[in-house]
Amino acid sequence: MHGAAGQGARAMDSDGTQDARGTHATPVPRPAAPPPPVPPMPRGAPPVPEQAPARPATVADWLDEPRPAAAPGIWRYGYRVPRPAKGAQRLSPVTIVGLAVPLVVALIVWSLWRHGSVPYQWIVLKLFTPDDWWWGGTTAPKTWQGQEAIEVYTGVFFAVLVYAMGRLGSWSDVVRHYVTRRPQPARALLAALGALLTLTFVFPRAFPGVGWDALPVVAPLFSVTALLTGGYEVFQSQLVTDGLYALITLLVLWPFARIGDWWPFARERLAARGRGRAPETPAAPRPPAQWPELHDAGQHQAADLLSGEVLSGRMNDVDCARVRHAWNAAKRDGARLAAFSDTVLRRGAAAWVHPSGARDLPARTARHDVLEGQVRIGRWSAGDRTPLVYRGAGAALDAETLGTSLLAVGPSGSGKTRQLVRPLVESLTLRALTGRCAVVVVAAAGTPLGPDSAFDVVVKIGDPSSVHDLDPYADSDDPDEVASFLAEGLVGDLDTVDGRRAATALAQLLGPYRAVHGRFPALPVLRELLEGEPAALSSLREALAGDEHAVMRRELDARIRQAGSAADAGPALADRLALLDRPVFAAFFGGGGTDSGIRPFSLRSVVHHPLRVRVDLPERGHEEASRLIARLVLAQFTAVVRGGERAGERAHFVCLVLDDATGTPTTESVRGMQRLRSQNAGVVLALRTIGDVPEALHGPLYGAVGCRMAFSGVTTWDGSRFAHAWGTEWVETRDVAQHTVFADQPMTRAIHALRKLVTGKAVTTDAVTVRQVERERWSASELAHEVPPGHAVLSLTSVAGEHAPPLLVDLRG
Repeated sequence: MHGAAGQGARAMDSDGTQDARGTHATPVPRPAAPPPPVPPMPRGAPPVPEQAPARPATVADWLDEPRPAAAPGIWRYGYRVPRPAKGAQRLSPVTIVGLAVPLVVALIVWSLWRHGSVPYQWIVLKLFTPDDWWWGGTTAPKTWQGQEAIEVYTGVFFAVLVYAMGRLGSWSDVVRHYVTRRPQPARALLAALGALLTLTFVFPRAFPGVGWDALPVVAPLFSVTALLTGGYEVFQSQLVTDGLYALITLLVLWPFARIGDWWPFARERLAARGRGRAPETPAAPRPPAQWPELHDAGQHQAADLLSGEVLSGRMNDVDCARVRHAWNAAKRDGARLAAFSDTVLRRGAAAWVHPSGARDLPARTARHDVLEGQVRIGRWSAGDRTPLVYRGAGAALDAETLGTSLLAVGPSGSGKTRQLVRPLVESLTLRALTGRCAVVVVAAAGTPLGPDSAFDVVVKIGDPSSVHDLDPYADSDDPDEVASFLAEGLVGDLDTVDGRRAATALAQLLGPYRAVHGRFPALPVLRELLEGEPAALSSLREALAGDEHAVMRRELDARIRQAGSAADAGPALADRLALLDRPVFAAFFGGGGTDSGIRPFSLRSVVHHPLRVRVDLPERGHEEASRLIARLVLAQFTAVVRGGERAGERAHFVCLVLDDATGTPTTESVRGMQRLRSQNAGVVLALRTIGDVPEALHGPLYGAVGCRMAFSGVTTWDGSRFAHAWGTEWVETRDVAQHTVFADQPMTRAIHALRKLVTGKAVTTDAVTVRQVERERWSASELAHEVPPGHAVLSLTSVAGEHAPPLLVDLRG
């Protein structure tokens, strides 16, 4: 902890990106090439390289653009939720018929009832009323009770008829379509209009100009009251009469109040009026370009300074994202707010700048939203399979989806590097400049992934001009850990070698050697030890003569006894090490010494610092060595991420991108990838075909990654793996069968014969069968033959568990 305010300000200034780690001696490597000086930003728009797509007119416009929450894989910058198609908003003919038919039937039945034409119409009435109310053998009322009973009976029948019409018809669908799905106050107003129209039929005399008769609602209620009280004297009380009218009105309005959602709407209006003692026109919210979150926290000076930097053009999109990230970190700890304000007032747009000093990339080839950490890779296709929210929207990737790892399969020329890997690398390097990401890219030398100045560390294996070397031991001091990932990288792809035996053989040599020399051996020395060179083993055995090395001496003795046995993994490890113990690699993998000018780079650094690292694999003639190096980097990555800081403690996302993962995944590395999503890390694997991975790993590899991408041109064998991983879904199918109509009547047969003579076709009828069937989301044949060039099928899973189904993406959109 820092005791002084000045020390706290310096800590905030670095935000952990420049602080030395006490437990790791390797400092943050400097950039491979000096970063170009950053000139003052011109007024107006941020710098736009010629290769990059056009950005908004100003950074302020870019900040103010809405970014609503959206489903995984949707480009949120300026996203608008699409409205349903007009056809989808129309009521189906079946719904209209379901509304009209019950209404017509009800009108006919009511007309028959009014005219007394319904059979056995008065049976129920005679059953529940005394005989002395009627003249003998008739339903003519003999007393006033009989007359009122007829009114009540008519009202009950009307209520039952209305209820049946509403239940049997599609009235609820119509009301939902035209009223309840509308926002307030339109919903409440439409319900009020319906209530007013209904009241005109209940109380027609209360509305001037209305000439129709009243529905049997008021009269039956008054008749029931008279029958229950034994006469009409109760109506001499004005209170009783008004109460009955009020009750009828409330009963009529109650269903419309529910349809219009009147009560919650009224409470909201009353609450708004209660709060509205302030000015009637509240002040408009500050746009994001004026940093309203800082104003709300009382940091007015810092907010005004940053607003001025944005409006004057001295602050680009990377600066805005970097400062906002620092603010989010500071507001979680109230003690850091003062240091945040002090840093902003001193450094302005350059606050918390990346250790390399870079504030942007030399060039951009894709569209990036640095604020959300998204990169746009294309546009979701607007096909029938695509859900409405995805249709026509931009397709984007971010850390939330890459945190579940991504597997991309497509043949050469399908666009994996140009349309996926390079945009992803650009996005991750931009995110690293904001302090929120560390990226390691492994690709063949010459792969167009950006200039050297876009990276902090460039390791060019086998190139004498390389500034950095790759540490094969990842700056570890644990022999068992080193033996684990070194065995994985050397022989993890061999079925004939047991990985545990290989790791044990390495640990039995690495531990004793480190106990004697204080460091791990260079690869040529390790090769000699694995080959069982007597002089090397004897020299190491003599150096372990002291009692303090008893345990290590026992380890070495076990290795010497196992050397030459049938199950010895030493020869296989030595053979693989021979691929790296070549003259072209003499100055690499720790073999150049301190005087070679090549500094070792440890992959462990990316766990602690937001670094941008590129590893260029050897050129032609060293394909097997390139695969070994890539496999070693993947094994080191999973090991250092798992053994480093926890995801909750590490402030940045860590990603490994393999432009060509041929022969790289192994059983242990696939298991390691399954644990990355809980460690704020991910891996991107690009393959020409899934056949470049051992068949036993096909299923585990597809299960370990959360994002899968099939490019145009994949074979049916590759497509079958994707189809199996994506599973099935229930769809509705319509089968139409035509059946010939055979007529029985002579006249009908003659008409059919004449029609066949004229049209040349027999008279048929269609039989339509609608079924729910289970179908593959994408079949192997569809993936192999129906994905157009420049397209891919992509499914996504976020770290939070949200899913995007496999959908077609236009990578050129």
